[in-house]
Amino acid sequence: MAIYEYRCERDGAFEVLRPIGTAPASVACPECASDSQRVFSNPMVSFAPRALVAALDHEEKSRYEPEVVTSLPATGARKRTPMMPLTSTMRRLPRP
Repeated sequence: MAIYEYRCERDGAFEVLRPIGTAPASVACPECASDSQRVFSNPMVSFAPRALVAALDHEEKSRYEPEVVTSLPATGARKRTPMMPLTSTMRRLPRP
C-alpha cells in the first residue's frame, strides 16, 4: 500500500491510501466532493543524508519562490574529459 497526495482547490491537500500503482489522476475530495488532482511529492527520506534532505528542501522551496538570476556564472578554463584510448575494434567505428 502507498500513500498518494491530492490537492483540492477549496480544501487543500489530503492523502489517500491505495495499492501501489493504482492511484488515479484525480479523486473526489472527502470534504466537498469536488475533483482533486494528484500531487507528486518527495518520498519519505527520514534516513537520508543531511545534504540530500537540504537539497530536497531547497528544491521544494524553489517551486514556489524561485531564485532570481542576475548574472551568468563565472566560467573558468574548460577542461576536457580524458578519454580512454580506442581499441582496434572501436577505431573502425565512425566518429561524430
